[in-house]
Amino acid sequence: MAALTSLSLSAVTHCPERKKLTFSSTPFLATSSDFFGLRTHFSYHNVGVRASNSTSNMVVQCMSSVTDAPTVSETKLNFLKAYKRPIPSIYNTVLQELIVQQHLMRYKRSYRYDPVFALGFVTVYDKLMEGYASDEDRDAIFQAYIKALKENPQEYRIDARKLEEWARVQNPSSLLEFSSKEGEVEGILKEIAERAAGKGEFSYNRFFAVGLFRLLELANATEPTILDKLCAALNINKRSVDRDLDVYRNLLSKLVQAKELLKEYVDREKKKRDERTEPQKANEAITTCLGEQLPGL
Repeated sequence: MAALTSLSLSAVTHCPERKKLTFSSTPFLATSSDFFGLRTHFSYHNVGVRASNSTSNMVVQCMSSVTDAPTVSETKLNFLKAYKRPIPSIYNTVLQELIVQQHLMRYKRSYRYDPVFALGFVTVYDKLMEGYASDEDRDAIFQAYIKALKENPQEYRIDARKLEEWARVQNPSSLLEFSSKEGEVEGILKEIAERAAGKGEFSYNRFFAVGLFRLLELANATEPTILDKLCAALNINKRSVDRDLDVYRNLLSKLVQAKELLKEYVDREKKKRDERTEPQKANEAITTCLGEQLPGL
């Protein structure tokens, strides 16, 4: 069932009327909301807005069987406690939806951290936060997010970097030959293939699909058949990967459009403010000049 995604940028900066920029897109393949489990909606305010624990009207029921697993609300609250500064809602809305979905993945009985999953999440996060005002804040938000899920943000970054460095020196053929080679990353991929084949716990998720996509991208493996073969070698369902990658690509496209609209709006408002202040500055300069020449005035 296809869903129509609408992106909106609303602002309340220095103007008497509330202004809103909106546009609609064609439906995502599958649904764009499948990536988060929620309807994708972006808004921007001049002040960062923190989302409440009820990000949407949808009731999320978590049937996690993990002993003493925290609730979704507790995970979100941990994030808000760890990072107290306001986040512009064009970023915060998606972060809040992401953390709900990742919480549900994290506390499934079959969940097990692996570096490909970490690479996928890091890729999504870095793409989402491109253009964020402060690199320091962007890293602090990442730290708070992962710690809220009771995982190690350094491990995510280290493992993602390790896989990226490995993939950069591969080619399409060598990427598929991991099962016959020795090495740290090759060992990671072999272990994933074994678990996915039923010899251990493995829970496929959308971040894993993005991680595979990133490996192919860095190895310049552009032929569609390479993804087919890699999924087969890892014992991963190719149809699930295709579906999730289509959603991911469309999500990136919508984020780019939303940020471009936001930049255009901010630039336009800045130009208007500058135009309003120029006459005032000119009057002040004239007054100052007259005051210097005619001290008695």
